[in-house]
Amino acid sequence: MRVLIVGSGGREHALAWKIRQSPGLVELYIAPGNGGTALEGENIPVDVDDIPGLVRLARERKVDLVIVGPELPLVLGLTDALESERIPCFGPGTYAAQLEGSKAFAKSLMAQAEVPTARHKVFEDYFQALNHVRSRAYPLVVKADGLAAGKGVVVASDYSEAQEALHDMLVKEVFGKAGERVVIEEALEGEEASFLALCDGHDFILLPSAQDYKRIGENDTGPNTGGMGAYSPAPVLPPEKYQETADLVIRPILQHLEQTEQPFKGVLYAGLMFTAQGPNVLEYNVRFGDPECQPLLMRMESDLLEIITACVHGGAEKIDLRVRPEASVCVVLSSEGYPRRFTKGHEINGIQKAEEDPLVKVFHAGTRHTDGRLVTDGGRVLGVTALGDGLKDAIERCYRAVEQISFEGSYYRRDIGKKVIV
Repeated sequence: MRVLIVGSGGREHALAWKIRQSPGLVELYIAPGNGGTALEGENIPVDVDDIPGLVRLARERKVDLVIVGPELPLVLGLTDALESERIPCFGPGTYAAQLEGSKAFAKSLMAQAEVPTARHKVFEDYFQALNHVRSRAYPLVVKADGLAAGKGVVVASDYSEAQEALHDMLVKEVFGKAGERVVIEEALEGEEASFLALCDGHDFILLPSAQDYKRIGENDTGPNTGGMGAYSPAPVLPPEKYQETADLVIRPILQHLEQTEQPFKGVLYAGLMFTAQGPNVLEYNVRFGDPECQPLLMRMESDLLEIITACVHGGAEKIDLRVRPEASVCVVLSSEGYPRRFTKGHEINGIQKAEEDPLVKVFHAGTRHTDGRLVTDGGRVLGVTALGDGLKDAIERCYRAVEQISFEGSYYRRDIGKKVIV
């Protein structure tokens, strides 16, 4: 098969690395890709929001399957555009992609499908929203309705913080159109987990549980990022609870979309909070998480290309997913200053040394090759990922590998996964 992966982050390198292992692969293209994906296939400089360009690329290269990494091209309608050309795509159509593209849409769909989630209100007017938060109990959560690169969520501990978040989104428009509408909801207390299902429109294949770390600082402090690390499995969601949890948060959404003739094919990612009353959905994503994808694919023994092909053609029920028993941990190395201002172009050293451990893989996120050197090219630069005999061993192995890598301004959290083993 000729496969095109869309995206340029650590998730896309992990996908390319795993797809490259499939005996069914003939050619692998990545658009636009990064320094790591260039080692797995051919990078082609087409941006993820260039829908006509991506369709043209898939047609000209006679691509048999497109796998979409990030959410933006899905929300912009890439799957629909490809299907009009009879090019199979692993990712939902424009309607179902609103599960991630609009938090208000997702909340409405959850209500219709009777999926447990926090109580909420939706506002477009700043003063109406401000009046609402005056009378609410704290903490509460203010979310930009649209796509904000994982940064449009504020957990406000008091009225002042809620007011600032609302002013940023509805008045200052710091998130642009994504913040023209906001969702205000109660803050749920408990332990978080990520739960992903590979879906064929009717059936689904459950991946192991995972947990990610969004905040830039240790002990979950500082601003949100695209993700600073992740591990799998998450003890709060053990394998014996997978099916029960899926019946609450995965199956109802798939059934509802199928009944409305908008079947969901792709990755349905439920971000969960396990409260005293049970699991509640914080949000849905419609693609692999980044960096959750990295430890999940490290644990996957099955042929990912075979699985995705089955999902695209409606055969998920025939797949028996094989998962390694080891735990896996990913630690993100970022550029100093991320998620705000940072510099690029710093030479990266030590990856080969880190990968001398056969249970370690370094996935590239913000890297590029220039003049024979590998240099930084983004806020999140690398995702060092390790397998281990349990989480403690995986964490120790991962951080040993991290210490082998260096570049100017390198920053990483030193507490990924450690709260689980205390």
